[in-house]
Amino acid sequence: MRVELLLAKILVGFVTGVLIGLTGVGGGVLMLPILIFGLRVPAIIAVGSDALFNFFTKIPAGLLHLKKKTVRRKVVLALAVGSIPGSIAGVGALQRIRHLHGDGVNDFIKMAVGILLILVPMLLLFQRRIEERVMHQPPTLKSFAGISVIGLFAGFLVGMTSVGSGSIIMMLLLLFYRFPPKHNVGTDVVHAVVLTGVTSLLHFKLGNVDPKLVMTLLVGSIPGGLIGSQLSTQVPTVWLRRILCAVLLLTGLRMVWPAVP
Repeated sequence: MRVELLLAKILVGFVTGVLIGLTGVGGGVLMLPILIFGLRVPAIIAVGSDALFNFFTKIPAGLLHLKKKTVRRKVVLALAVGSIPGSIAGVGALQRIRHLHGDGVNDFIKMAVGILLILVPMLLLFQRRIEERVMHQPPTLKSFAGISVIGLFAGFLVGMTSVGSGSIIMMLLLLFYRFPPKHNVGTDVVHAVVLTGVTSLLHFKLGNVDPKLVMTLLVGSIPGGLIGSQLSTQVPTVWLRRILCAVLLLTGLRMVWPAVP
């Protein structure tokens, strides 16, 4: 049984890696429902482990973007100024809920993740339209402080759910700032390394991380990500992305309203 469970975790990592490579959809929204409902990992352990998983998976892409000089370092710094205290507050709030309600914190996390699984896929489905709309409008925020507010909001979400280090920040940057797309992606990825690194460290100190689970998932996800990236030029990723977003949306609805069949 242990061998079967180990293989199942490797397979989960592999499939998640392939889907990330194919569609660019963030690992948090893909991995968390599988960990919670598929592998029956307690929600708070799933959040901490997912944060550490995302940290390791973002590092290679972050280094590549730094090498290609597609990272706006001042924007990364501005985001981090907000996201790091935001993450600390999010993890602290989660720990407070755990202290007050015990295992009830897992139900709270499921509800929060369910809401994000409704919100994030909807944003992803309309990403192209958002990009086209923003190209013809001047940004409404231009200051260091404005970007830090985006980081603060996203950091709090990531601290509580591990979701949003890529998808939420990317959409907010698209809405408020006019950067070249490749710079948006590079900046977002490098900042995600910082944010998930801090968040996973906080969760690790609180005992919310299963290191063995993370290592097993990475065994599958690393080759999966490479394969998915290679296949992305050969399969209709637009439709795959839409189908995936629809599945995530239904999953979110199921988490928020358990009575939904």
